[in-house]
Amino acid sequence: MNKEMKQHHEQHLRISKRDHMVFWKSWLIHVTAILLALLVCAFIIVLITGYNPLEVYSSMWEGTFGSARKVWLTMQETAMLLCISLAVTPAYKMRFWNIGAEGQTLIGCLATAACMIYFGNRMPVYLLIPVMFLASMAASAIWAMIPAVCRAKWGTNETLFTLMMNYVATQLVSYFITFWENPVGSNSVGIINSISKGGWLPELFGQKYLLNIIIVAILTVLMFVYLRYSKQGYELTVVGESENTARYIGLNIKKVIIRTLVISGALCGVAGFMLVAGTDHTISTDTVGGMGFTAIMISWLAKFNPIVMVLASFLLTFLSRGAGEIATALRLNQSVSDILTGIILFFIIGCEFFIQYKVSFRFHKKEVKG
Repeated sequence: MNKEMKQHHEQHLRISKRDHMVFWKSWLIHVTAILLALLVCAFIIVLITGYNPLEVYSSMWEGTFGSARKVWLTMQETAMLLCISLAVTPAYKMRFWNIGAEGQTLIGCLATAACMIYFGNRMPVYLLIPVMFLASMAASAIWAMIPAVCRAKWGTNETLFTLMMNYVATQLVSYFITFWENPVGSNSVGIINSISKGGWLPELFGQKYLLNIIIVAILTVLMFVYLRYSKQGYELTVVGESENTARYIGLNIKKVIIRTLVISGALCGVAGFMLVAGTDHTISTDTVGGMGFTAIMISWLAKFNPIVMVLASFLLTFLSRGAGEIATALRLNQSVSDILTGIILFFIIGCEFFIQYKVSFRFHKKEVKG
């Protein structure tokens, strides 16, 4: 009896890491992910609210660009988020998992507030502002250096260490608020030096936030140059890629770790200085408002590129302010805006998989005796 030879196809899904993707393809994937996210959000909006999705998106736009004041607030929030993102980037590029930017920035806020309270009406402004600036940078740098030294000398887990220090920083601020509360019994500091404005950053061209934005713009360029072209930027990159390689070429790994975290902490101090002296003019345990954690996502999304971080910071600020606007203008539950924000972020983060990896289907013909 003759046996007939049969053929059938076997389908195989293959995932392989990409060597490199050209710039325009990467951006095309990001844009496609955002458009798909908006389509999904539109479906969710109709399903659970019955509103026209275009009306909801219009409200999000209104919440960000609806007036000159809203535009300046958006730019200010983008700048503060970008500043903290710049701060965590050197550590993450070195593979030091610093989860403590929230606490490090809050300690900078505390140092700035202390200078304003104790020296605000005693020092001339040309001396007070530099003292506040240096005090904030020093306090945050020391706060970041503590886990860095422990990691460098004793190999402690920097993730848990820096995370726990966030809680310590929060309790320190809470402790000092009980001494500085104004009025007494309010459990809040109130506006510091509201009459004399001692320690307040000056307005530029009548704009309250312009100086903050300019400072962050300068820091962005400096950080790009530092990471891309400086010797220290090269050293922290080598340590991040392989500590064994760093040892082989003669780098002092402990020194690089401590130095990098001091820089990260100092930049958090700059953010804390601007939040208190240039934005809020007060301090509370919520002054940083979770930006220290959001900054981690921005740094990763931008692949540690400070220039790309500008766009990532703006996008998250836009989503945050837009979400708040639809909750207010359309009287929707805040959870609805959080759902929309989460969907968009899910698509943006998820598209990174298709940038890093190539998905292909392979078909094989296999002969089977029948």
